[in-house]
Amino acid sequence: MTAARPLRLGLRANLGQFALLVAVNALVGGMVGQERTVLPLLAQETFGLRAASAALTFIVVFGLVKAATNLVAGALSDRFGRRPVLVAGWIIGLPVPVLLIWAPAWEWVVIANVLLGINQGLTWSTTVIMKIDLVGPARRGLAMGLNEAAGYGAVALTAFATGLLAEQFGLRPAPFLLGLAFAALGLGASVVFVRETRQYAQHEGAAIPATARRPLSQVMLSTTLRERALSAASQAGLVNNLNDGMAWGLLPLYFAAAGLSVAQIGILAALYPAVWGVGQPLTGALSDRLGRKGLIAGGMFLQAAAITVFAVGGEFVIWAGAAVLLGIGTAMVYPTLLAVIGDVAHPTWRASAVGTYRFWRDLGFAAGALVSGVVADLAGFDAAIWTVAGVTALSGVVVLARMYETHPPGH
Repeated sequence: MTAARPLRLGLRANLGQFALLVAVNALVGGMVGQERTVLPLLAQETFGLRAASAALTFIVVFGLVKAATNLVAGALSDRFGRRPVLVAGWIIGLPVPVLLIWAPAWEWVVIANVLLGINQGLTWSTTVIMKIDLVGPARRGLAMGLNEAAGYGAVALTAFATGLLAEQFGLRPAPFLLGLAFAALGLGASVVFVRETRQYAQHEGAAIPATARRPLSQVMLSTTLRERALSAASQAGLVNNLNDGMAWGLLPLYFAAAGLSVAQIGILAALYPAVWGVGQPLTGALSDRLGRKGLIAGGMFLQAAAITVFAVGGEFVIWAGAAVLLGIGTAMVYPTLLAVIGDVAHPTWRASAVGTYRFWRDLGFAAGALVSGVVADLAGFDAAIWTVAGVTALSGVVVLARMYETHPPGH
């Protein structure tokens, strides 16, 4: 009988499975990208929702459901394994594009986003956890950069493609046929090719001084409040997605009110996540060399500056420049925050810590849609954008004051 091959941590040692998970996460990102350009316009033009807060209800629901699902996904992955959670997420995501295509009323769109939130929470969380399992501590920032680059690169490409399709063929059904293809491919790849990775976390944990396995309630308390780096990362993640919720839901309406075409709105909706996606392998690897804290604080301040440019600018070219800056700032933050969680959390409770962090981070979608929608209805688009810029800058101050360096240069 042939002896089982010993487990080896590292990107190179697990390149095939790692690359497959990168591709799967690109499909996960594409499921969100099908909505980024089209759905805010669909809310107003097809379903007649004129108030910004009403038009952004789909993001509020998506953010709340995804946040709660992230929490469950981390705990389930620790208990039952990563792969079953990933497959379940894809099964739940299959009806989403069908509902978006056939929705006769806005309530159907909201239901579709409940399912999309569950799909994203289960699939994106598990691909993050599985990559952290495989690569070990040395290249964690690079691994998260590649993971998030694939996901948000696909968001950008799909947002751009759906904008073109909507311009040519209308808001429905053509843009959402891409989502149907993504869901089928993601489910097939996860069932046939993806392998379980929980044993890699157990292998890594055996080489680290043991800590008692923590219940989820204890992990939540540490990640949210008690542990300085984890709690600082959680609030920064929430605020990062707060401004992304504004960019996703409010900015297309802002651009449409300024007279931009659907194709131009699609370009702006794609440009920000495209820069964000492309930049993340570089910023993730940079955090492995230079440390995490400076990139996170600097990224939050750059995002605040970029959002300010959206408020003061008045034409396509200026807004495109702001989108690039916002993408750079987000790229500095996004993989680095995940790397902080991986640095601090012990492998025996790391998946639950990732789930808790992603719970708070993705509550930011709901917070961003609520804050920007309500302020826009009360005081106008400009006031909403200024409000989000101020909150983002304040988050950078919190990172400077509370977070310690979790991966010093040279480690």
